[in-house]
Amino acid sequence: MFSQHTQVYRGLLRELKRSSLPPHKINPALSSNFRRLAEQARRSDPVLEDLRNALIFLAAQREHRVLLDRYNPLVDLTAEERIHATARRVLRCDPTSISFDSTGKPKVTSQDTLNSLSIAAKNLVDLQPVAFPTETVYGLGALALDSSAASCIFSVKGRPPDNPLIVHVSSPDMLHTLLPSSFKMPQSYELLMRRFWPGALTLLFPSDSNTIPSIITANQPTVAIRMPSHPVARALIALVNAPVAAPSANSSGKPSPTTAEHVRRDLSGKLNVILDGGACDVGLESTVVDGLQEDGKIRVLRPGGISVEDIQETLQEGIQDHALIPQVLVHRRDYRDKELEAAPTTPGMKYRHYSPAAPVTLLMTTSAPPEKVVPSKAESFLISLKNEMKPSAFVKVGVLVLTNSILGTLTLPVVDGVEWLRYELGPVDDPSVTARRLFDGLLTLDQQGVDMILIEEVTETKEGLAIMNRVRKAASEVRWITF
Repeated sequence: MFSQHTQVYRGLLRELKRSSLPPHKINPALSSNFRRLAEQARRSDPVLEDLRNALIFLAAQREHRVLLDRYNPLVDLTAEERIHATARRVLRCDPTSISFDSTGKPKVTSQDTLNSLSIAAKNLVDLQPVAFPTETVYGLGALALDSSAASCIFSVKGRPPDNPLIVHVSSPDMLHTLLPSSFKMPQSYELLMRRFWPGALTLLFPSDSNTIPSIITANQPTVAIRMPSHPVARALIALVNAPVAAPSANSSGKPSPTTAEHVRRDLSGKLNVILDGGACDVGLESTVVDGLQEDGKIRVLRPGGISVEDIQETLQEGIQDHALIPQVLVHRRDYRDKELEAAPTTPGMKYRHYSPAAPVTLLMTTSAPPEKVVPSKAESFLISLKNEMKPSAFVKVGVLVLTNSILGTLTLPVVDGVEWLRYELGPVDDPSVTARRLFDGLLTLDQQGVDMILIEEVTETKEGLAIMNRVRKAASEVRWITF
């Protein structure tokens, strides 16, 4: 009888062969790498589990491709015909027609919205991924407790398998079905959930391996969970009556979508259903918090739609004894954790994200430059871009600026062979507007075919902390300028 390691290894080779193009030859380097991992798996159960997840992922990706080829009516259409045809897959939902009773059960007064939700719920139950709106960004959802369904998320997005997923629930009762019976809810979590759930806050909980598949957690001992406040998202999860795993509904590495149109342009042909619930209110992904460490401190692993200031205020107001108020730490700002960065417990920590096709340059206009870095004069820098990019060709440069900042009110110089495309991010003193517009700005300029995108820094307070977190990940270059 073959060992588990040998069976998994041979299964991987079979999947590689079946997935490759005729004559179905396997890349020797891939075969060698999997053989090396199979040998390691003899000494490590987590490595064996990783190999099993890789096998599930490869099989799901192949089966998904087969189903698309078999049932996708768009495969023989031209690009223009495909755009018109995919409009039929975008189902409109009216968020104002949805309400919830005290138990979290939805009531939908619009028959069209109920029909759209029912179609999407049927797809999820049939283990097919669905795109839907949340208050943060549009999500790509699949049943969280089914490995095959969850693996479709990875294949549609092209997402690395070691990047964990956030699980979405529709009610506190659904949350408790996921938690180990021995888990005692920390007071800090009770306070944060009371104020921000449903909403743009994700919390880390101990993962029950008997309930939550390892493909969701990337083999980590914790699972990230949140309850979305968008009526369409919450109603969809409630109709399915099961937790839904959902990262952003975009190809891995691209800016997150904040409208159904963003999703359609990126994932057209890969999804049966996109629910259109309008533009997202927050515009940035959720804030992810870890409050499980022994020291009791609250660690913000990813800044997002709930500000650090709001978290601190909630804890200070809810805990009477000031000596017991936990300290709130922001990853990379207040501390570093190399182990966590190598094997993250939540999305957005390891890989480059939020990058459009055009290269992005972050313009630091108020922060002091590092030692030995001499800032450039703004006008000189803008004029020099043409020679740095394509001296002999016409170029388009996108500029994301704050409406009333010095850069935002600056008249862009007339440069031969350069077209400036300006996108305003909102006023300096209201970062919530910038948060809503950031991803739309990146995607809009990309759609307009710019060769480069310049984006102005914002002050890192309130939503500004999350904005700059995303901008730094998107930017391939940082330049300091003065006026």
